[in-house]
Amino acid sequence: MPDTPGSPNPQPTGRDSVRLALRLSLVFVGVYLVLQWLDAPAQETLSYSAFKDHIAAGEITQVMLAGDQVTGERTGTKAGQGPVAFKVTLPAWEDPGLWPLLAEHEVEVRTRPAEAPMWLRVVGLALPWLLILGLVVYSTRMMQQRLGGGGLFDFSKSRARRYDKQRLHIGFEDVAGLDAAKHDLREIIDYLRDPEKFDALGAKMPRGILMMGPPGTGKTLLAKAVAGEAEVPFFSISGSEFIEMFVGVGASRVREMFKQARAEAPALVFIDEIDSVGRARGTGLGGGNDEREQTLNQILSEMDGFEPGEPVVVLAATNRPDVLDPALLRPGRFDRKVTLDLPQLAARRAILDVHTKRTPLAADVDLDRVAAQTVGFSGADIENLVNEAALHAVGRESHEVSDADFEVARDKIVLGSERQQLTDPEERRRVAWHESGHATLAFFAEHADPLSRVSIIPRGRALGVTEQLRSEDRYNFTEAYLDDQLSILLGGRAAERLVFSTLSSGAADDLRRATGLARRMVAEWGMSDALGPVSRPVSEEHPFLGREIAQSREFSEATLRSIDIEVDRRLARAEQRALAVLRAHRVQLDALAERLLRQETLHDAEIAAVLDSPEVPALANTEPATTPRGVDSRG
Repeated sequence: MPDTPGSPNPQPTGRDSVRLALRLSLVFVGVYLVLQWLDAPAQETLSYSAFKDHIAAGEITQVMLAGDQVTGERTGTKAGQGPVAFKVTLPAWEDPGLWPLLAEHEVEVRTRPAEAPMWLRVVGLALPWLLILGLVVYSTRMMQQRLGGGGLFDFSKSRARRYDKQRLHIGFEDVAGLDAAKHDLREIIDYLRDPEKFDALGAKMPRGILMMGPPGTGKTLLAKAVAGEAEVPFFSISGSEFIEMFVGVGASRVREMFKQARAEAPALVFIDEIDSVGRARGTGLGGGNDEREQTLNQILSEMDGFEPGEPVVVLAATNRPDVLDPALLRPGRFDRKVTLDLPQLAARRAILDVHTKRTPLAADVDLDRVAAQTVGFSGADIENLVNEAALHAVGRESHEVSDADFEVARDKIVLGSERQQLTDPEERRRVAWHESGHATLAFFAEHADPLSRVSIIPRGRALGVTEQLRSEDRYNFTEAYLDDQLSILLGGRAAERLVFSTLSSGAADDLRRATGLARRMVAEWGMSDALGPVSRPVSEEHPFLGREIAQSREFSEATLRSIDIEVDRRLARAEQRALAVLRAHRVQLDALAERLLRQETLHDAEIAAVLDSPEVPALANTEPATTPRGVDSRG
């Protein structure tokens, strides 16, 4: 923490250093001037006419000429008086009689360069010292900023920011959703408010609580809300702020932070992104890191050093719990794990209410529909959605945010900004039939999510988009639903083959997603009769995330080949089903594509008006004729 005016050892600031440098410079100049004055001999100032009279009287035998200044000595006029030093300023005009007069009385004339004025000599002498002192002060201030803003040797002090109830102004009512996490943390709030109640029954609160969840789910916000509800001092720091280039600095900062928290107990310590300092030791490509490991060891020892009943609780947040060192997660340190998932429908609706309090909404805005369209959005994503919608409304000079603004904002976040329209008519037709193929398959699939919108306006890297809207959040998917998803993903490619008899690279992302989904169905979810109910994941951890370079695969090459065969078979079956449906509904497919070419974007009611027909059969999950592996099914 930075030193306060009342601290026993206040650290000098950059302004104090500048003042010290100026004082030293003034003292140096003053001493120089005094010495010059003491060393200067006593001189009388003569007028020019008196100077010539003394020459004529033979009282001057030698002079020194420097510019327009003449100095020398004359014979004393009083009895017993020795030589008297004098100085004379020559007139601005040239005296033709001076040099003959000097020669006549045999006066020796010496010359030297003219001296600069005293103030100029002082400046020339002091300026280098001022520059040196300024450079020292600047370097010192840069070092202080680099090492955290304290004194030159104060960089090992804690960088934790302290908040109290006057600065937090936040509670659980300001955090929308996260009901399960709030429930898990209410015991901590009660403990910090009244630790004696728990001590009376011998109950021990967890020393550490680890909050895990994807980025943007509100881990930091929830930690502040816990401190605000408990009304205790809140020390917040990021894990990366412990680490410096000097070994031992991080450990010293950890000791200082916990010392401050104990001094103000009951208190809450929050370490954000703890995975930056708490990764598993001795793993990865580069081996260990002494500074990081010493910092981690100090955190472990400090958490072990809590006295029984000491009301200090450590909250930590990470989105990579899989890379944390096991010693952090054992009982006695981070005893409790709180998972913060992406918000569900009701939570997203509540988050929208929080972020639209100051946003005037138009009458056509349905926040329930907006919440349903934001599946997979975190709290931070929803806040960004509202802000982007407001920015778009400002851009069109509106005083309210409309439903169209939210749609544009969501497209910008999910797909990217709108790009230049396709100018090639043939390419535009291909994109229209490609997206119509996706939409036709999604409309007639029995287990698919309902269609929301189809567009051929390029956005980001996508030339078009077919959007489905889930009626509710789903976390468990049936095999029938996943089979329909495979057919929908391959519907654009199937439409291109059916209409144009050729394929394009526009289906690259569809193929990537379909292949990944089919592989997970076969290898991880046991949806293959040939392989049976066994999970055989084939992905590997990234070596730089704290795991070893390669993990042993627990199945043979023959099993891997069987997985490939099953994935190919499932994808071939999905493509055959897609082609069968599109052939059966070729009229609707062409009608939808032609409508897209004219209108560019169609919403759910407009899509249904084109595709809905009573005589159209639904997409059935029947097994087509098996396509042997290696045989091209495009013929």
